[in-house]
Amino acid sequence: MDAFRLRTLPLAFSCIFTGTAVAIFDGFWNPVLLTLALLTTLFLQVLSNLANDYGDSQKGVDNENRVGPQRTIQSGKITLTEMKRALWITAVLALISGLSLVYVAFGPEDWQFALLFISLGLMAIAAAVKYTIGSTPYGYRGLGDVFVFLFFGLVGVVGIYYLNTGSLGSYTYLPAIAVGLWAAAVLNLNNMRDHENDAASGKRTLVVIMGLAKAKAYHFSLILVGWIAVIAFIILSHSMWMGLAFIPFCLQLAHLNRVYKIEVPAKLDPELKKLALSTFLFATLLLATVILT
Repeated sequence: MDAFRLRTLPLAFSCIFTGTAVAIFDGFWNPVLLTLALLTTLFLQVLSNLANDYGDSQKGVDNENRVGPQRTIQSGKITLTEMKRALWITAVLALISGLSLVYVAFGPEDWQFALLFISLGLMAIAAAVKYTIGSTPYGYRGLGDVFVFLFFGLVGVVGIYYLNTGSLGSYTYLPAIAVGLWAAAVLNLNNMRDHENDAASGKRTLVVIMGLAKAKAYHFSLILVGWIAVIAFIILSHSMWMGLAFIPFCLQLAHLNRVYKIEVPAKLDPELKKLALSTFLFATLLLATVILT
């Protein structure tokens, strides 16, 4: 179970909650779609975590100098062969769940849109695996942030909104941008914590490329621009109740203050959970608001 890293699920679920919340606000609600979307996201996130463990272990990044929690292959709890088997099983489960999600949303009639979403699902599986696995993993070339923003933000939020409504919506992209930017901020924080070992191991994350000082400024930008998108969304929604989703802003301001003051990268580790949970709180409050009002 350690290899699954279930603590990462709240961040992954945030895009599903956010897209569903906007769909409900616009008058569409399908609890079966929500359940299947959460299940598919669970499998994709676990797949990503397993692939990350496998890839970093193969490339020597998970070593005695790593700052974060010890990985399962690194600790000897699981072998490379066992991890590879787990990767295949999880990928198949993600595919089955994703196909079920698409079928419930479109049925056999709208096969063109079904094929589009099946393609997106296959891309999500490939992205989860190629982050650290293969001869040219994009996570080793400073592209992890881009893929996290796309799949945790635009694809996740706008995708689940479309599955519910059959349209792209007029302002769905605003909360999608916010959640995507905050997810990228979580990855950036992780990479700031690990940047010294990543640089020594040849893993060129965006933090390694730009340096720690610029990475902190980038981190601030990700979070604050996300909140600008939230403000625009609340204004356009014409619902003051949506303002309740602004509560996590105070938590993230406190987070930014701590990140600014921290000089030892290892001390950034507790902030990962705080930022992920504040993003999940935003999505949960947004969903609760539209359901209860």
